[in-house]
Amino acid sequence: MVKHHVFHKAMYFLFIYSIQLHSQLLCFLYSDASYLSFANEATSFIPEPEYDYIIVGGGTAGCPLAATLSESYSVLLLERGGVSDSDPNVLYAINSVTNIINANEKSSPAQAFTSEDGIQNARGNVLGGSSMINFGFYSRADEYFHNKTEIEWDMTKVEEAYKWVEDSVVWVPERINSWQTSTLDALLESGVGPANGFTVDHLQGTKVSGSTFDGSGRRHGAVELLNRANPENLRVVVHATVDRIMFSTSKSSDLAAVGVVYHDSLGRQHKVHVRRNGEVILCAGAIGSPQLLLLSGIGHGSYLESQNITIVHQHPFVGQFIADNPCIGISLLVPFRLDDSGSQVVGITNEGIYIESSSSIIPFDSPANFIFFPHTSFPLNISVVSIAAKVSKPLSNGFLSLKSATDVTVTPKVRYNYFSNSQDLAQCTNAVDVTRKLLKTRAMEIYKFSDRDGENYFNFIGHSLPESSSNEDTIETFCREVLTTFYHFHGGCLVNKVVDRNLKVIGIDSLRVVDGSVFSHSPGTNPQATVMMLGRYIGTRILKEKG
Repeated sequence: MVKHHVFHKAMYFLFIYSIQLHSQLLCFLYSDASYLSFANEATSFIPEPEYDYIIVGGGTAGCPLAATLSESYSVLLLERGGVSDSDPNVLYAINSVTNIINANEKSSPAQAFTSEDGIQNARGNVLGGSSMINFGFYSRADEYFHNKTEIEWDMTKVEEAYKWVEDSVVWVPERINSWQTSTLDALLESGVGPANGFTVDHLQGTKVSGSTFDGSGRRHGAVELLNRANPENLRVVVHATVDRIMFSTSKSSDLAAVGVVYHDSLGRQHKVHVRRNGEVILCAGAIGSPQLLLLSGIGHGSYLESQNITIVHQHPFVGQFIADNPCIGISLLVPFRLDDSGSQVVGITNEGIYIESSSSIIPFDSPANFIFFPHTSFPLNISVVSIAAKVSKPLSNGFLSLKSATDVTVTPKVRYNYFSNSQDLAQCTNAVDVTRKLLKTRAMEIYKFSDRDGENYFNFIGHSLPESSSNEDTIETFCREVLTTFYHFHGGCLVNKVVDRNLKVIGIDSLRVVDGSVFSHSPGTNPQATVMMLGRYIGTRILKEKG
């Protein structure tokens, strides 16, 4: 599966010391859809009376967690979405953008929502979660993340968990496509160094990272980690939407999760329970997990009362401190056809700005809900390249609240409060400066058009960069006008506020949260590597606790 290639320039060679022969063999063994043998439709599934673990959310964290716990215990994995084993928009890199464009459709593996800030966003609604709708970029978290999240990390076990994930679903890019090569050259030429070649580690400079797309462009998301489960112990149920958590008592001194209530696609409700000493584990993501806690009566007392929700346990920080990384970018028409797609290269500056790029052919003439140009229409078959910069450590944060106090299928209200902290706006100014330097490099010249007088120019789609590099007001206005998302939102169930360092919900037995909602910071350039690692890591910790 993994082939070792050398870049056409020696300085970009792939240093693949971490991908050994056993990784190639495991990728071959686990690259099929054998997990389908224990996937069930909720309408026809008959649950056992009890399970050792009930996991809510078969996404980026839930799949590796379920696979790990099934090694020794019975596990029920409940996923609100379906299985997209034959959906070309999910399976192939060249169609990735379609997931976001079609996110408003009921059957889409992506569910669209618009934050209270007015920014369009999306989250996974499919077995495998957001790892099935993203651009496949795989990069580990940085040291800053591990220091700040306050989870009880054993870094040796963290490394083992990363490798367990990488052995199954991560590929070294067999080739770097033309636009990504240009991005790499431009980053280095503009001073985003050093050149780090290939690495899945988070390093300052420019690098090529791993991908969950293989050499043929086929996706291998978190769902394939279920292939490493013990099929005798795992039951996966799709189109199973959990409505609320059930508790043992209304007394806070003896409060424990005992199961969940879920409904199937026909609206019929079902109850399932955990055994004594078992657990309910929420892996529903930064939107779903705090929402489900609130709907189950876990939250700020006065807020729950205002929603006519019975208070089970006072937890004032549920849904608080939710954050998203501000993203700004530019998009260009190019003077020739580009058939490549995906994101393989990242630049990480010493100011904490992440620069990535993408290319795609937009096969429609309608508004594209796409990450870099959400409000623009295009003619058919136009080649587009985009450069985007993410503020990596935003200080601004917001909150999540319920739109419906009774219906879990209604996406909550989310306000991220982008740029409410002035330091984030200053970081955005740095991002504009980095982008400006990129466009001035020799590597970008081929993407310019020529007018009748022989002058070369970029053909911007939507906003162009501010003409002045010194007018702060103009640059800040630009940042606010082009603001969008990298879909890397996090928070809502933070460590030491909602969960403890082992991710157990404080004050409630037999209940944990294992997903990006526990993160106070976005982990590195893309969270999927760290979220998959987290599922495996917490799973092995639980197995060790149980002895």
